[in-house]
Amino acid sequence: MIISDYIASIIEEMLNAGGGTTEVKRNDLAARIGCVPSQINYVITSRFTPERGYIIESRRGGGGYIRIVRAQMTSDEYLMHFFHSIGDSIEEGEARAYIRSLSDRGLVNKREAQMIQSAICMGSLDKVPANERNTVRADILRHIIISMMN
Repeated sequence: MIISDYIASIIEEMLNAGGGTTEVKRNDLAARIGCVPSQINYVITSRFTPERGYIIESRRGGGGYIRIVRAQMTSDEYLMHFFHSIGDSIEEGEARAYIRSLSDRGLVNKREAQMIQSAICMGSLDKVPANERNTVRADILRHIIISMMN
């Protein structure tokens, strides 16, 4: 098992044991696993992201921790969170992660996810000036999200 997968599985276990919330002390977890604290950071920032349904809070200092909360939201709450997370500009890779999350949560089916990805892909935005593509992509995603809300 890859170290990142192992770290993620331990954090998932901690979330399950804590009812969807856990506080991670980077140094303690790194010592327990036998890795460097930056590997803990990497896993948290890459796998426990808002687009995957997690809320991250951190407190620095000697007693510092990273609190991870598995967001329990209704579909409309999640869509509103998703809407606000998009911002004014979004890169294609990040947009694909959001779409994957929508699919994972059952808010769109596989075909709908593919259609959304087609609408925001580089090929679809090819005639848009390069410096405006991420803004247009964000606009498209926000409009799709609005149309999905009850």
